[in-house]
Amino acid sequence: MLALWNKLKRRRDHEAPPPDANRRIRRTYEGDVYNAPEFKLEATWLTDAGCVRENNEDNARFQTTTKASLMVVADGVGGHSAGEEASRLAVESICQRFFDSSDAINDALREAFAEANQAIFRAAQSRFDWQGMGTTATALVISNGQAFAAQVGDSRLYLVRDERIYQLSEDHSAVMEMVRMGVMTLAEAEGHEDRNIILRALGTKPEVAVTVWEKPFPVRVGDRFVLCTDGLFDLVSDEEIKTILTAAPADQSTGDICRQLVELAKANGGYDNITVGIVQVTTGAFHSKEQS
Repeated sequence: MLALWNKLKRRRDHEAPPPDANRRIRRTYEGDVYNAPEFKLEATWLTDAGCVRENNEDNARFQTTTKASLMVVADGVGGHSAGEEASRLAVESICQRFFDSSDAINDALREAFAEANQAIFRAAQSRFDWQGMGTTATALVISNGQAFAAQVGDSRLYLVRDERIYQLSEDHSAVMEMVRMGVMTLAEAEGHEDRNIILRALGTKPEVAVTVWEKPFPVRVGDRFVLCTDGLFDLVSDEEIKTILTAAPADQSTGDICRQLVELAKANGGYDNITVGIVQVTTGAFHSKEQS
């Protein structure tokens, strides 16, 4: 296993990338926003330090304008303040650059991730204790009734639709690369001890390969998108995520569902930081609220 991983790492390291306030342990956002005349989006994110770690290196943000609605989750690496700084820079840079851009959605997402990568990489060079820091990032955009996404690392994006769950992202991890190479099965990868070793992260190198959907797809009323870090999906299975979302009463808020998912991950050990965001497509009157 070690020899295979070293071989894989050497190949990845030499593979040229394509051109292309005060901290709080637990934070949350809840709100409803219009996205298109026929849709309303209810959006919530919640991040929690978990049961073991004192600091929280995860981060998330939801932001909306007349252009689009964007949710980002990020899982920092580097330890203590470095991981926190990397994930904070990621969500701030991605949101700012995306909404400042006048380009098409996919191009704006790619530019936003590239800008975040540069911001984190520059910051890492400015302090000794930040050297080597990085972060995952997964972003969902909904605009004019269509969904777009971009990703670096292993934070995930799911869709729950018609009582089924679909993983819309693909982990940029060592074990998933081995699955793609036919070295191990998906079932073996899910329980492998190295499943959290990632091959891509924002900020660890001057350039990074960003996965951006080539084409968007239409959203439907009732769709629920789930963005989460490995602190959730390592401890709460896809089937459990689906069951919690599909069993929720129609009047249950996405905030309540987020809290239910986080509490389940903590009940199952909570050994990592836990972040989950839900964007639900609904119809109805507009209102918004924010909590922290």
